[in-house]
Amino acid sequence: MTSGIRKLYYSIREVAEETGLEPHVLRYWESQFDMLKPKKNRAGNRNYTQRDLDLVVRIRDLTKRDKYTIEGARQVLEREERGGGTPAAARRDLQELRDFLVDLRDSLPEGDA
Repeated sequence: MTSGIRKLYYSIREVAEETGLEPHVLRYWESQFDMLKPKKNRAGNRNYTQRDLDLVVRIRDLTKRDKYTIEGARQVLEREERGGGTPAAARRDLQELRDFLVDLRDSLPEGDA
């Protein structure tokens, strides 16, 4: 949250205020995105974790800023979940692997093939 204090759980109202979304949008997204499932207490109130909050921000960015449809945003999130991150992260990982392999090749004695 903006106060700098990290909480374990956030109410739907706090998440709505933090993200600029209406609570009904958050409830709708729960039905559309399987990975967004905040816990509910005995009274049925939603308790969002930091992971849930980060996911809501990601969905908001995909749908509002990047203009994805709900289905398109769902596909992007599923692809990221399967692939372990964003395309930029994958590129970075591949570049690090390439650099490692080039260093390894260069460290081998010449003529050993």
